[in-house]
Amino acid sequence: MKILILENDSSFSKILKIFLEQKNYTVVVTTSIKEAENITFNTQFNLYLFNINLPDGNALDFIETLRFAEDYTPTFFMTELEEMSLVKRAFDLDAFDYFRKPFNPIELAIRIEARFKQKNIIYKHIEFNPLSKMIKSNNKVIDMGVIPTNIFYKLIKDIGSIITKEELMESLDHPSANALRVTISKIKQRLNIEIKNIRTKGYLIEEG
Repeated sequence: MKILILENDSSFSKILKIFLEQKNYTVVVTTSIKEAENITFNTQFNLYLFNINLPDGNALDFIETLRFAEDYTPTFFMTELEEMSLVKRAFDLDAFDYFRKPFNPIELAIRIEARFKQKNIIYKHIEFNPLSKMIKSNNKVIDMGVIPTNIFYKLIKDIGSIITKEELMESLDHPSANALRVTISKIKQRLNIEIKNIRTKGYLIEEG
C-alpha cells in the first residue's frame, strides 16, 4: 500500500513514516499543498494522510479539488484544532477517518488495517480492492495511474455488464472515443486481460 503524508511538522511526519514503513507500507512525505498537487497528479496512492492546516493553505480545500478531479483516494485527516466545523466538513468530503494530534502511530496502523478490510474482487489472476483501488496481478502490485484505474474500476465492479462509453469517458481528462480506446488498450496490456468492445454500446469484462 502506498501512502502520501501531507504534514508540515517534519519531526512528526518522520515518526509516522518510519513507523509505517516498518509495517511494510510505502510512504511519501510532503510538506506543502503545492508539492502535493504535483505528486498526486503523477502518482497514484492508496491512502492520503493530510494535516488540515498548512502554511500554504487548507487541506480540506485541496481534497475538495481532488474530488472534483475524480480522485477519491481514501483520506485520513489530522489536526491540532478542536473545531467541530472542521470535522463536519472533513466527513462531508468523505473523510475515511479523523485524528486529533498528537496521536499514537500504533492507533493509526490499527485504523488503517481495520478500514481497509474489505472484500477484494477476484478475476482470474487479478485482485482488486475497491476501497484502496489497489490492483494486483499474479500477486504483484500494478500501478496504472489514476485514470486507467478508475476506468478499470467501473468495468470490474460490474463484470459481465456493458459499461457505456459515455460513462467510461467521464473519467478522462479530455473525453473522446479515441482517448478511451487508448486507455482501454493500456489496461488490457498492463493486466493481460480481455476487455470486449461492444460496438455502439460500450465495453465489458466477460465473466470468467
